[in-house]
Amino acid sequence: MFNALHTVGQLIRTGQHGTAVQVLAGLGDLLRRVLAAATTQEVPLKQELEFIGSYLEIEKIRFRDRLRVVLDTDSETLDARVPHLILQPLVENAIRHGIAPRPTAGCVSIGARRVDRDLHLTVWDDGPGLAGGVLGGEGSGVGLTNTSARLRQLYGDAASFEVVNAAEGGVMARVVIPFQLAAADWQGVGAGDR
Repeated sequence: MFNALHTVGQLIRTGQHGTAVQVLAGLGDLLRRVLAAATTQEVPLKQELEFIGSYLEIEKIRFRDRLRVVLDTDSETLDARVPHLILQPLVENAIRHGIAPRPTAGCVSIGARRVDRDLHLTVWDDGPGLAGGVLGGEGSGVGLTNTSARLRQLYGDAASFEVVNAAEGGVMARVVIPFQLAAADWQGVGAGDR
């Protein structure tokens, strides 16, 4: 939210009022979605992806041509239940550490796969990677610490979460949770329809 407001300020100072209004509208949409689902623990993955898509639209305005996003999700995963707002801190972290510090363009990829009885969610950036190879302990920020705690609370030992250097370079955040379909009344419903 603070980055979006900072972006609006920059756009206004540089006379880009139409784009500033666009960012404010996007921010308003994000806040509406967060408040509408404030008490919801889990949502269908497709709803989570709609939310992260709105978030990324603001980030794309902020970074212009320096941010490329790839969505790589299997269609069978779209109705799976995921913790509400699980992807946002992972994507924010990828942008903050993998894209923002560099002057050249970078990529963030979001993936979802079913592997046997589990759902694998990944967020990868092509940034410089982690100095020690694995993020954990005191090096973890509030968002990642909260993500880990939420997963333990919701799924216990059936979930795992790691942030590591990816084999292809950059950093990979990986969440593994039990694959469970969302309630039938959620399937086919977008975030704007609830």
